[in-house]
Amino acid sequence: MLQRVLLLLVVVALLCSVLPSALAQDDGKPTIAILRYGGTSLTALAEKGILDMFEAYGMVNAEERAVLNKAEDLEGEHINIIYSDADFDIPTANIMVEDALDRGADTLLTLSTPVSQIAANITRQMDDPPAIIFAIVTAPYFAGIADAPCIKDSHIAGTQTDVPYDEFVPLLKLQDPDMKTIGTIVNLAEPNSVFGAERIAKLAEGLGMRVEAAPVVAVADLSLATASLISKGVEAIALPAGYTTSIGLSAIVDIAAEHGGIPVFSIVAEHVYRGATVGADFYSMYREGVIAARMVISHLNGDIDISRLSVNLKPGFTVAINLDAAAEAGVEIADELLAMADWTIKDGASTEGVTPDLPEIGIELPDMPLEERRAADLEFLAELECTPEMIAEQRAALDAAN
Repeated sequence: MLQRVLLLLVVVALLCSVLPSALAQDDGKPTIAILRYGGTSLTALAEKGILDMFEAYGMVNAEERAVLNKAEDLEGEHINIIYSDADFDIPTANIMVEDALDRGADTLLTLSTPVSQIAANITRQMDDPPAIIFAIVTAPYFAGIADAPCIKDSHIAGTQTDVPYDEFVPLLKLQDPDMKTIGTIVNLAEPNSVFGAERIAKLAEGLGMRVEAAPVVAVADLSLATASLISKGVEAIALPAGYTTSIGLSAIVDIAAEHGGIPVFSIVAEHVYRGATVGADFYSMYREGVIAARMVISHLNGDIDISRLSVNLKPGFTVAINLDAAAEAGVEIADELLAMADWTIKDGASTEGVTPDLPEIGIELPDMPLEERRAADLEFLAELECTPEMIAEQRAALDAAN
């Protein structure tokens, strides 16, 4: 008798454990999986844009928004949301995507290049894949998420974070017109890091600067890589987008300051909060989240066909300077570079109300009636529609390149 009771309890426990997953698939509400590679301030900005849009459209109420602000799953009144974080680990990211598919997600909202790349590769093997909308992706074509803005799988759409390397690299010459040698750090396992390091090298060489590159595999390699660059006589370090350098930035900054005040320039603006001398970045990540949410909402409402959307690309540029870090390292910021700064850090405080958690200006939706907002969003998306001429032109360009 006791064995039967224990068996019954085990069965009940198992049923309870799978019930949320079953509800996500069978309750008739759309299920959106928000999948991120790791929690960063840039991800937080994009997520705020996404959730602000969901709330503005009445898809979530204030109480449900409070749950989502904690990055927790939601079985809401109108939508279900699966919230997952890979904690910067590729194997975990693979499991995370598979789990979202197993739980019946209708739409995968992928934040970062690695997660978007994994989701694209896995769903290409499916007969009826869910929609993928990506954001915070710097190199979608280099990573194989799409081939060109209009040449992509029919279930994939998204918005490209156009990292402005062509505006970032000249900042080094602006700081020191006589600069001859710079260093960069690259993780060959990260497509965005490889892409960025290649861009830095090409642009720097065009400005008459020699580039020394130090490869790394993990955060533990960063101190040695930085020291090796300094031993080769670099006058500054320019960091491309990449998760390894972002996580281990303090090691780079500490070694650079310790060996003669080498300024650290990062393509991530918020890195000035963690010791980088200059941060120059795409603007704005909040806007990228809003754009991704526009795609998701309009897709769920049946207002758009994502197979006909081109990958969005809207340029933007912002510069931030940590005057405290510069003073500590004995680096005097050039007047012309200082004049370009959108915000600075001095005496531990930032200008323009920018915070470490949400390091951007203007991160609120404009106040407008819902119908007006919907009309504006659909007008924006209509401009992304691929025409037969655009598709033919991009295909011809790909064929020529191949």
